[in-house]
Amino acid sequence: MSEERQQAIARKGQTVGLVIAGTMLLWILANFAGPALGLPGRYALLFDFAALAAMIWAMVNIYQIWQARQADK
Repeated sequence: MSEERQQAIARKGQTVGLVIAGTMLLWILANFAGPALGLPGRYALLFDFAALAAMIWAMVNIYQIWQARQADK
């Protein structure tokens, strides 16, 4: 595997890690802030779906990273 390809995979992995961490942090904050601000329950559902979408995106990218590493073996 070339050095450039390894770096691209590493960058993609770092991005996925940041998305997962950021999503969880924002989701937790939204779940605490929503009731404190008096937001209706439908906003909690909106936050949940946004977090779910980010996690699906992360899983797709993790699979792509795995496939790229398998192809280089």
